[in-house]
Amino acid sequence: MPNKHAAIKDLRKNERRALRNARLKMHVKSLSKQLKELVKEGKKTEVVALSSKLQQAADKAAKNHVLPVNKVRRMKSATHKLIATTK
Repeated sequence: MPNKHAAIKDLRKNERRALRNARLKMHVKSLSKQLKELVKEGKKTEVVALSSKLQQAADKAAKNHVLPVNKVRRMKSATHKLIATTK
């Protein structure tokens, strides 16, 4: 446990930021899982609608340095490929 007041405050800020980052990361993961399930079911219109939400959340995570930029780019590319293969 830190002794200085500023270090204690910094620890509280870090904990809040970690929770916010984890929440955003889990949101992106859950959206990608939902997208994969919809692709398996073959619901193209819902896949297209959900992919825009996924891309929006992933871009926000990349902007806030929660996820690496290249990972987000790969994720978006993969979703475009999934949309193309969905019937």
